[in-house]
Amino acid sequence: VQLQASGGGLVQAGGSLRLSCVVSEFISSPAVVGWFRQAPGKEREFVAAMRWIGGHTYYEDFAKGRFTVSRDNAKNTVYLQMNSLKPEDTALYYCAVHPQTATVIVESSRGYLYWGQGTQVTVSS
Repeated sequence: VQLQASGGGLVQAGGSLRLSCVVSEFISSPAVVGWFRQAPGKEREFVAAMRWIGGHTYYEDFAKGRFTVSRDNAKNTVYLQMNSLKPEDTALYYCAVHPQTATVIVESSRGYLYWGQGTQVTVSS
C-alpha cells in the first residue's frame, strides 16, 4: 500500500477530525501531497495540499481558516486537521501524491498519480 489514509468518522457540526496519510517510502520524490474529497453525486474537489519539499501549503477557499495541513517527517505522514466542521464537509476524503513533473497544478486531480483508499467523514447537524 503506497498511500494509506485514515482518521475519518462521524462528528457533530462544529467538531473536529484529524485525517492522516502515510506516504510509502516507495514513492520517491513526491512533489505534492494533496487532499481531495468527493460527496455523493458530486465531482471530486480539491481541499488542501502541501509541497513535499519546503512545506508550502495550499487551501481551497472553503478550507481556509478551518483546515490545516501538516507533516511529520519522521513518520512520513501528512495530516489534515479539520476544525469547525459543517454538514457540507461530509464526503469521502482522499490523499494523493503528485510526482515531480515539469508542471504541477496543485488543485487539479489529474496530475496526482498515487491515491489512497479514502476515508469517510460524516458531519451531522
